[in-house]
Amino acid sequence: MSTLVLDSASRWFGNVVAVNDVSLSIGPGVTGLLGPNGAGKTTLMAMMSGFLAPSSGHVTLDGQPVWRNTAIYRQIGLVPERELSFGYLTGRQFVRANADLHRLPDAAAATERILEEVDMVEPAARRLDTYSKGMRQRIKIAAALVHDPAVLLLDEPFNGVDPRQRMHLMDLLRRLGDEGRTVLFSSHILEEVERLARHIEVVVSGRHAASGDFGAIRRLMTDRPVQYAVQSSDNRALAAVLIAQPAVRAVSLRADQLDVQVDDLGSFAVGLPGWARQHDVTLFELSPSDESLESVFAYLVAR
Repeated sequence: MSTLVLDSASRWFGNVVAVNDVSLSIGPGVTGLLGPNGAGKTTLMAMMSGFLAPSSGHVTLDGQPVWRNTAIYRQIGLVPERELSFGYLTGRQFVRANADLHRLPDAAAATERILEEVDMVEPAARRLDTYSKGMRQRIKIAAALVHDPAVLLLDEPFNGVDPRQRMHLMDLLRRLGDEGRTVLFSSHILEEVERLARHIEVVVSGRHAASGDFGAIRRLMTDRPVQYAVQSSDNRALAAVLIAQPAVRAVSLRADQLDVQVDDLGSFAVGLPGWARQHDVTLFELSPSDESLESVFAYLVAR
């Protein structure tokens, strides 16, 4: 049972601050690191795995510093987002090279064991540059697990993976978490995190935005004010109706549409068709105007 801790950790590159004063703790089980692209997730992963020193603050595993602590590296496995650059190797050679680097007493046996674990025994004889995206992800996981680490860090492991392979990877990560390993994976896709992790950490613009049970944070996201663009047969009449509804915070008329700010998304979604029908207004279009992940995370930061 291992725990990774970031204590006021920051990292900057020249004048660019990639991670800003982040404090969090990652324990056994599967944890999702959620944030939009460019939020600092990869930098956080690099600091947690010992590949990047924090500019300030500390990163520790079970109380021991991660940076420049070679003994700690034996307890950590990293699956980076970047593609493999060893296409001339077979899958088996790639995993075996990692086993040899860790000086495992029986590197050959460890290699075969982990290839079977990730269901890559048959493709292991093929070169990496012939692999599909999902196969490359699985062989990277095999290389990260060959030395049996207590901690597994995965940076956007589901990018470009087809649905069947995604299910296989999710089952594997769940199993590793159930074994008591500390598994942290990053993603910018809310649904991926929801399917795999109950505990999540949210980062945006290099800052720690939220932490805790997925359900509670999902409610924060769902209950936030939401902006909609509405087009109808009579925007002025509809505006008068909407502004009287408790679920609606504000309405403004702009060109050929209404901008509607909603506090209670559920009540608004259920009530809108009836309100329009009662006043002989035909709805042409209803679309969210701020449903990007960036707007969701910005709201969480403001909280």
